Amino acid sequence: MNPAIETLVTRWAEPEGIPFKGRLISDDGCMCAQGQALHYVGGWSPERLRDVGQAEADRETARLLNISVAHAVLLRQVNDSRPGAPSIVLTDPAQVLGDQAETVLAFWRHLDRMTEEQWDAAVAAAGDAAWVAAGDAARAAAGVAAGDAARAAAGVAAGDATNEIQGARVLRERGQPFTFLPMFGFADPEAVLAKEADQ
Repeated sequence: MNPAIETLVTRWAEPEGIPFKGRLISDDGCMCAQGQALHYVGGWSPERLRDVGQAEADRETARLLNISVAHAVLLRQVNDSRPGAPSIVLTDPAQVLGDQAETVLAFWRHLDRMTEEQWDAAVAAAGDAAWVAAGDAARAAAGVAAGDAARAAAGVAAGDATNEIQGARVLRERGQPFTFLPMFGFADPEAVLAKEADQ
């Protein structure tokens, strides 16, 4: 096990180590799972925890624990909301993500490795899909930049691609195609694992 993760799991098993729900750090110094990772593993001060933006905290938690940014976000979202959490998010993610956890985690690692050009292609594909779905009224709405809508659509598409991985069996049983995974270069979930094996 990663020593940083082992440090946190050991801490979370102690009664005084149970993470606080909510912010990285509360006014009285209690920390959520991410806050504890940043403080105990990363050496961040309470002041830094109070001042940092959430996106930076997600990225730094991912770096410290050697996990994907999406996995760091999952750690933040689950925190201690279920039995065994937050430890299981890191030690047994299938308890949170389901039986396709290995493929989901591989997809999330792929997202972190995507180049700017690959993201541009995903943004374009998601943006095209968003404009088609939005219809003429949305296109005509004043003040909405096409680029912003496309970038937001790409983020949503990444979440939808994750859902397709988790629900692949059901999609196949219903004869439905994968719609979102191809935006990220994968015909199906098996292609995600194949690419991961080539890394």
